[in-house]
Amino acid sequence: MQTTTSECVGDYVVLVHGLGRTHRSMKTPQQFLEQRGYDVLNFSYPSTKYDIETLTQKYLHVFVQKCCHDPTKTIHFVTHSMGGILVRNYLEHNVLDNVGRVVMLAPPNQGSEVVDWQRHWAIFRWLLGPAAQQLGTDEAHSLPLQLGPVSFELGVIAGDKSIELFHSRMIPGDDDGKVSVERAKVSGMKDFLLVHKTHTFMMKDRGVLQQMEYFLRTGTFQQGNQ
Repeated sequence: MQTTTSECVGDYVVLVHGLGRTHRSMKTPQQFLEQRGYDVLNFSYPSTKYDIETLTQKYLHVFVQKCCHDPTKTIHFVTHSMGGILVRNYLEHNVLDNVGRVVMLAPPNQGSEVVDWQRHWAIFRWLLGPAAQQLGTDEAHSLPLQLGPVSFELGVIAGDKSIELFHSRMIPGDDDGKVSVERAKVSGMKDFLLVHKTHTFMMKDRGVLQQMEYFLRTGTFQQGNQ
């Protein structure tokens, strides 16, 4: 769905946090978007309790149906980390006539080597649950790799700054401490932006937030202004 600049203000924006986090981690983008006139819905879900399919259908799908009740409003999504995979899974299996644009911050769209290394550790399974084990790079176990190309207007923002040196040693190429720059990309995305930010705190950076909102309005990032 094409969304013009003038149509964005007042539309829904559903925020979807990442693995092991809560809606509180998305408070900064919530406030940023609310100040610009969006109807922001900060979704919280038990990310470490269930697999991605369950989190998508029993939590995200129900939330959108319940909270996005005005059919005249476009529904945009802004996600962090695994939240992007929930939205990809949701939009691949559910028809949403008024879907708008999606911005994914640091998404493991092609999985993460960190999961490959740690998914068999008991403490990893205990702390992060079944969804985390679906985020590796092995096609047999990686849900992101089993999803098709995106068919919605998607902008991806990836980081290349890491404060997690142990994780970065597992990841080929530039990375944000959790996901490589290349594995954040996905076929069908409309635009891509690389920023010198870390995975954990990207959603709190004002420059990233400005780029996020610009994409929601225009369908592109401001290249060179990050």
